[in-house]
Amino acid sequence: MKVYDVVPGLEFDAERDLAQSPAWFLDATHSVPPWTPMFGWFWINFCRHGMQYGAEKLSLPTVHGWDWRFMNGGGYLTLLLVKSEEEKQRREVEFRKAILPLIKDYDGIWNGFVKEILGRYEKLKELDVDTASNIELLDNFEETINTCRRMWEIHMYMMYGTYTAYILFENMCRELVGIDDTSPSFHRIVSGFDNKVFQVDRRLWEFSKIASDMGLDDVFLKNEEVDIREKLEESDSGHNFLKQFREFLNEDGWRMQRMSEINLPTWVEDPTPALSMVKQFIQKGGSFNLDEERKKISVERAETEKEILAKVPSEQRAWFEPLMRLAQKSGIFSEEHDHYLDLYTHAMMRRSALGLGRRFVKAGAIDDHEDIFFLIPDEVRRAGINPGQFDLRYIVDRRRAEWLEWQKTPNPPAILAEGFDLDQAMGVLVKSNDPIALKVVVGSMPQVRPELKADLYGTCGSPGVAEGTARVIVTEDELHLIKAGDILVAASTSPSWTPVFSMISGVVVDRGASLSHAAIVGREYGIPVVMNVFEGTTKIQSGQRIRVDANLGAVYILDK
Repeated sequence: MKVYDVVPGLEFDAERDLAQSPAWFLDATHSVPPWTPMFGWFWINFCRHGMQYGAEKLSLPTVHGWDWRFMNGGGYLTLLLVKSEEEKQRREVEFRKAILPLIKDYDGIWNGFVKEILGRYEKLKELDVDTASNIELLDNFEETINTCRRMWEIHMYMMYGTYTAYILFENMCRELVGIDDTSPSFHRIVSGFDNKVFQVDRRLWEFSKIASDMGLDDVFLKNEEVDIREKLEESDSGHNFLKQFREFLNEDGWRMQRMSEINLPTWVEDPTPALSMVKQFIQKGGSFNLDEERKKISVERAETEKEILAKVPSEQRAWFEPLMRLAQKSGIFSEEHDHYLDLYTHAMMRRSALGLGRRFVKAGAIDDHEDIFFLIPDEVRRAGINPGQFDLRYIVDRRRAEWLEWQKTPNPPAILAEGFDLDQAMGVLVKSNDPIALKVVVGSMPQVRPELKADLYGTCGSPGVAEGTARVIVTEDELHLIKAGDILVAASTSPSWTPVFSMISGVVVDRGASLSHAAIVGREYGIPVVMNVFEGTTKIQSGQRIRVDANLGAVYILDK
């Protein structure tokens, strides 16, 4: 008999939940591989809250946000649709009022949120989790929970606001100009903008130059990634390099290689992934090519804006141009929210939980500090002040055994009511006009064009054509295998993958949409991206030569 569910009240219940909605979709972008119990508790509770909070703050005309359930380490979600035409019309009026502040002052609103959330992080980091009392540790954990909740409110208010503007702008482009977000012209309008993630990447490139200036190239190039830090400590110049590098990490290294988990070390704890990126920049050599690429893309964007605006009737421009400006913020927000919100908050969750975990081990409540990830907050609260009075191993042992089983059997991509098929479910998503469904989670479905004789069909995330060696990457710890000129093949990508875009010549992803990470970063680097091929990671093998024609959404395997 289970002691507690992982997410009490939000575990998937087929009988009741399929009566509520005939289709529940696996969030494969975030919950594959399966989440640890503690992280699943945080995500299901607060991403769910944030999505409904954002939808209601903005009075989205067609949706009330999403509902979430937990099953075997996976997150399943379904839309909460606005059902009556009368309510849609009322919400449409309210939405036009609610979106105006973002249209008028996106930068002011977003920068205010960034200042707020960074202030919360600094407050959490003030506590020395190794010397604090048990009461202080538990207080810190409770405030971390509050910070996670607030993070998701900011996250989804901003995401729904900018992404809904993106969809409205695309609709106007389709109606007035005859293009949509599969068009190269549309891609040019929304490209050529800097963001915090790119700035972190640039700092990593700058450290590759610092390493070279200090005569440390051989330390990076002649050692395995896991040994670089130790080898750097052996010389004065290496020690000085690491001192500068740690200062950078203390500001921008609160991130893990996997965006949506807490069971991996942050860069602050283990800088190996960041040092690996520095090594790749040294191997590549040359300038930070995003700088030159952005200059070119910015010029193309300005020219395309003039061409597009010239086609828009004058009476429509007063709404068209402000929507365009906010839509252009979508790519910036897509990358920056990962840095300031998801990654940083998850790092704070890990920091607080591990502080408690070490205290629980010392008191004999659990065996290893990372066993804390197999508990949920109510169980942490149970033993938080007096951990020596409780033995939580029986919960940890059961949950770990279940978690290991979850790894062996993949969750189904969708759970459907009897008589309701996937095409019907996808139709509901499309009709919802929900921007997260359409532009992040699901995207457009590929069209098979037999005359192209392609091996895989997808959709265009970034235009262009490339030919090169395929490099299939399954997990983040394989990124060091990428060589200059490779074509990256993956299920999806995330911010920790961004630096390798400076090395590759193209991208093929199993899943993705126009506001997903691979598409946004590919456009900024000017490399072709084909999305939603579904079977790229299973049909393509590392080392094969492939050709990517993103303009046509086609992928050709040249070595068979």
